[in-house]
Amino acid sequence: MQLTRHLDANATLCSLVRSLAGRAGFVPTALPQVKVMLWNHYVASSPQLYEPSLIILAQGSKLARLGPRTFEYGAGHYLVQALSVPFMCETFATDETPLLGVAVDIDRVMLGELVQSMALPPDASVQAQTPQSMSSAELDAPMREAVERLLRCLLDPLEAKVLGPARVREVLYAALRGSQAGVLRALVEQQGHFARIGTVLNYVGEHYAEPLSVETLAGLANMSVSTFHEHFKRSTDLAPMQYLKRLRLLKAQQILTREGLGVAQVAHRVGYQSTSQFCREYKRQFARSPGEELSYQGQPA
Repeated sequence: MQLTRHLDANATLCSLVRSLAGRAGFVPTALPQVKVMLWNHYVASSPQLYEPSLIILAQGSKLARLGPRTFEYGAGHYLVQALSVPFMCETFATDETPLLGVAVDIDRVMLGELVQSMALPPDASVQAQTPQSMSSAELDAPMREAVERLLRCLLDPLEAKVLGPARVREVLYAALRGSQAGVLRALVEQQGHFARIGTVLNYVGEHYAEPLSVETLAGLANMSVSTFHEHFKRSTDLAPMQYLKRLRLLKAQQILTREGLGVAQVAHRVGYQSTSQFCREYKRQFARSPGEELSYQGQPA
């Protein structure tokens, strides 16, 4: 009986996602912080960068690799991507069983308001810990129901406009009641290392094309260079300058595939002073040169 209810609930989520996804990929909805996901083919492992979000799957599965750790999550699970960190992502889907899901951005302001409203008892470990930026959890009944209400709301433009923000808030609230509440609380604990690393990543995401040093970033986090380096790597599985390079290359790939600018223009736009260095590092990261990327018709992941 419990398995039957679980399958029926997944079928409901799948139906709602299909109704909202007019094409393959990450598909925008009436709310800018919510996208539905649909893929009907296998996508090989490739570098990706997601904004902080909850990735809920109703069907299909994904394999995420972050440093030495691997996360496999599928129907009935969700991924908590607490920080914007580059990782390798592989998608398993077919025409008969497409991947269907929804991505909900994590709004740190809304999350902080929820934590404050919930008046959760102080937890010293939340402030002291530096959790991993990515974790997965089972889609429990409160979370599933909150996601279903959000998707139903999105089917009606007026309802999405009036009630949509409250439905997003409800999904974040459900996540704060779930097994991965700790990492979400750490994200808004302003005196904690994890939250400060998150603030630095937001800054890097906006200023990645500018000259940035570890000393500058450590100063933004109000940490010594050694402490910053330690907590940054613990949170992201990358050293700060490794992260900056990965981010620049991923941004370059987006520009090459979407805007079709020349290689030298792209190199300069993402912060490289040397086009030849950019080409070397790009090929090392993506196994093809920027010039080849211009004509390569890849699939989104």
